[in-house]
Amino acid sequence: MSVLDLIPPPVRPWAVALVLMAIAGASAAGAWKVQDWRYGQQLAEKAGQADQAALKRAEDAMAKLAIEQAKRLALEARLKTNDETHHKELSDAKTAQQRVSDDLATAHVRLSVILAAGFGSVGGNGLSATASAGGVVHGGTRAELEPAHAQRIIGITDAGDRGLIALAACQGYVRELSR
Repeated sequence: MSVLDLIPPPVRPWAVALVLMAIAGASAAGAWKVQDWRYGQQLAEKAGQADQAALKRAEDAMAKLAIEQAKRLALEARLKTNDETHHKELSDAKTAQQRVSDDLATAHVRLSVILAAGFGSVGGNGLSATASAGGVVHGGTRAELEPAHAQRIIGITDAGDRGLIALAACQGYVRELSR
């Protein structure tokens, strides 16, 4: 006796169709599951490749960022050095100007100007062109400036010196930035 004999004859075609459909469904489900595994593996590989590519791009970007940061730090160091040099030059110029100003105020130094021909004579108000035992005078007849005028001239030249030093510092800064 077979399993087919246990099924009543009018229902047998339906039972065979049901069994065939179950076999076909199981085959389809199995094939579906195999395809899912296979495509899942391919998608995982693709995702891994995409992750590797993204990691490589991120590493490249980090390397470029590190290079740019090193350049920025080097530029900041050069600018700091330039700033320190500029500050030193300004303080040295200010010290030198203060020394000259103090010498003028205490009459250790006197400023004089050369007079045009015909304005002074050896016996006049100007100083003679001949050298005396106390110093050496070069050029023609000279006239001493009043200390107040000399102080103003020193102030003007000091401002000019500071301007030139500041200009040189600005030019150095622009040169460093343009590298």
